[in-house]
Amino acid sequence: MAIIQKHGKNSCPQLVCNKETHPHDKSGVSGCQKKWPEQNAHWSRPQARTWTVVLLFGTCLLYCARVAMPICSVSMAQQFNWTKRESGMVLGSFFWGYCFTQVIGGYVSDRVGGEKVLLLSAAAWGAMTAFTPVLAHFCSQPIFSMTLARFLMGLLQGVHYPSLASLCSQKVVESERGFLMSTVGSGSYLGTLIIGGAGSLMLDVYGWESVFYLTGLLSVLWAYCMWKCLLKGEGPIITLESLGSGGSQSKLTKRHWLRLFKQPAVCAVIVAHLCTASTFFTLLSWLPTFFKDTFPDAKGWVFNVIPWLVAIPSSLLSGCLSDHLICQGFDTASVRKLMQFFSMGVTSVFTILLCGTSTFPWAVAFVSITMGLTTFSHSGVSVNVQDLAPSCAGSLFGVMNTCGAFSGVLMVYFSGYLIESTGSWASVFFLITVVNLFGLFTFLAFAEARRVDIDSAKQRYNHIHI
Repeated sequence: MAIIQKHGKNSCPQLVCNKETHPHDKSGVSGCQKKWPEQNAHWSRPQARTWTVVLLFGTCLLYCARVAMPICSVSMAQQFNWTKRESGMVLGSFFWGYCFTQVIGGYVSDRVGGEKVLLLSAAAWGAMTAFTPVLAHFCSQPIFSMTLARFLMGLLQGVHYPSLASLCSQKVVESERGFLMSTVGSGSYLGTLIIGGAGSLMLDVYGWESVFYLTGLLSVLWAYCMWKCLLKGEGPIITLESLGSGGSQSKLTKRHWLRLFKQPAVCAVIVAHLCTASTFFTLLSWLPTFFKDTFPDAKGWVFNVIPWLVAIPSSLLSGCLSDHLICQGFDTASVRKLMQFFSMGVTSVFTILLCGTSTFPWAVAFVSITMGLTTFSHSGVSVNVQDLAPSCAGSLFGVMNTCGAFSGVLMVYFSGYLIESTGSWASVFFLITVVNLFGLFTFLAFAEARRVDIDSAKQRYNHIHI
């Protein structure tokens, strides 16, 4: 039996097959088969493609529902006599709720399946969106009902991305995870575009209520179709017994969480994601103001639409490129670092160029390239967490997203302080560059793609091909 040293990807399925073929082999293969049961549950390629399309539409509707309130907030403020401060309280309440369910969403997904959590949460936030106009009109204090509704919306939508990470790590082979995550991630940009165009039209013609009604009903319909067609009508029931009996994966994560956070690769992926999320939230929040201050006569739809149009194909490209490189035999960790280099390193160059640009077309070009390359993180740090800890990828991604959300809110506030105190946008762009480069260097120095959620004594099987 010839044994060669090579990459660690897909080694365990081969070991399991060898065990089945040679039942009397005592080389320790059975231990690998016991530790890696999730490999047998991977989707076939047709199943993966079907789920990719379904999850793409789900993420698109998620952002349609999320952005519905910002689009309608001006009309609602006029109708209910809200001040700017009250409107900000309603809009900001979403992010506080969004932070609190990241970890629990990933934890539950790791134990009962990400598809169940996605289904139940989508049905809940879809219904919440559809009932938002009812809550606004039938409550004596709409400001309180809308603040509570947005907070609950954040709670319900906070489980989406950790559940996606958990589902992908359990059901998708390593060489196809980049395509799925980048494709599904592009749904956020597609949803923003759709609700920005169609939602604005409905707002003018039918009133702000129609935006919530249509978005909410479509989201509930998507959840029903997912349950009926993909889950074959199986009840997505999550019981306390199922949460407490997660099998070997549940015991694994309970015993090794502390050791997991001591791994340099895990710390690197958390830091990189924190920096990526912080800079993205800052750009997302302040770029419209930057364009209005710097180019007051520019058309708003240009800088609000073109960057997102560039981001969608860029996200798809990053997924195809990363999976292709891995299939060609390139080291998985090197591919993840390359994707993150484009996402954080190359974008820093174009962010700095914004400081000296004096024409509107060049500013739009630099911003579009920046937002487009930022999507490469879907095939970098966002997938790397599944390489490191597939048994608890949802929980770990929830920790990452919680850190990213909190740091993003703080960096947005601090950027506003810099703008007011210095009167220069260059200070904000330099801050974004410094944070990006710090996260990038950390990731390049310590990132890996080997499993760290299992005992080091068991990891010797990761480097054996038979």
